[in-house]
Amino acid sequence: MIILWIVLGILLIALIAGVVSLILIYNKLVTLSSRVDNSWAQVNVQLKKRFDLIPNLVETVKGVSGHESSLLKEITELRGTALLSHSAEESVQNNAQLSRALTQLIGIAEGYPELRSNENFLYLQHELSDVEKKIAVARQFYNDTCMMYNEYMDQFPGVLLAQLLHYEHRPYFEAYENEKESPSVSF
Repeated sequence: MIILWIVLGILLIALIAGVVSLILIYNKLVTLSSRVDNSWAQVNVQLKKRFDLIPNLVETVKGVSGHESSLLKEITELRGTALLSHSAEESVQNNAQLSRALTQLIGIAEGYPELRSNENFLYLQHELSDVEKKIAVARQFYNDTCMMYNEYMDQFPGVLLAQLLHYEHRPYFEAYENEKESPSVSF
């Protein structure tokens, strides 16, 4: 009879330990997933700041240079497309194209002395540069958070519960091939 109670006690302790382990693993997955979502939200905050600067920058350049209307139109269209991104991957691609066009615009604007001396343009250029740096930091934080989340999902025992609950890896913010090249600027 005592052996039966000992066996039942051991089974009960094992069952409690198993349930506690599952709860801890689940909570860790939820925490890491929330951190990834939060870090992506921080990227979006910085992207929103950039989106807000673009119309002013476009209008300032348009006022000084009517020759670059096709690029200004392209930037306006790319801004709209980037604003309507539905997923992280789509947002990354759309913002990469927008970044490239903005870099080209700043490069072209350097060829206009009246624009280089325009206080509004200089302010917007400085603000855009500052926002781009913040976007880079937010992207790095997002990638670091994704790495922790993805690693936890690949490690035992997290991998078991992650697969069971259909948790998926999060994509990294990567530079696309067109971002790795220097933009061409012609006057």
